[in-house]
Amino acid sequence: MSRYTGPVWKISRRLGYSILENGKELAKRQTIPGQHGDVRQKKKTEYGAQMAEKQKLRYTYGVSERQFRRLFMIAKSNKEQVTGVYFMQILETRLDNLVYRMGFAHTRRQARQLVNHGHVTVNGKKVDIPSYLCSINDVISFKESSKNLKVVKETIDSKPSIPAYVTVDTNKLEGVFTRLPERSELSSEINEAQVTEYYNRKL
Repeated sequence: MSRYTGPVWKISRRLGYSILENGKELAKRQTIPGQHGDVRQKKKTEYGAQMAEKQKLRYTYGVSERQFRRLFMIAKSNKEQVTGVYFMQILETRLDNLVYRMGFAHTRRQARQLVNHGHVTVNGKKVDIPSYLCSINDVISFKESSKNLKVVKETIDSKPSIPAYVTVDTNKLEGVFTRLPERSELSSEINEAQVTEYYNRKL
């Protein structure tokens, strides 16, 4: 399955969860899309609940099913970490996500576009792969020719919230990924244990 590129708000309403993490998609209408969206849905089965949690996480980071499963297998292979939490931490190390977390883009989609177009560097070298997994202490910046991008300056001027596991120098348009996030710093609306159960029954 390829990466979803359709309407984000539609998916957010279907899942009852803000994929953009700002709640705007659910502010006006919280019912599921469609003519009968206001009709109460049947209670989800255990499998349905697990699937929903998996979809919340996958759509939040904008990852294809194939990539998502591959990253889960990496998390599962680490016997020293709690699989679900470590899986979320790995997703946070994606380059497009860190560009977003550092406040250089309004959304992950916008961050992905910046990376795809070759504007972003990691440790001084251009990286145009949004799924690139960064390491702790990696320095993320912009090429000199890209430091006057209007979209980046507008995002910085909006003063987005910056998480504690990255440091940002807005004057240099540069950020450092200092550590893996703690579970408390990630979405409390996602039950990662359900995601783990979903894949365990598939394997």
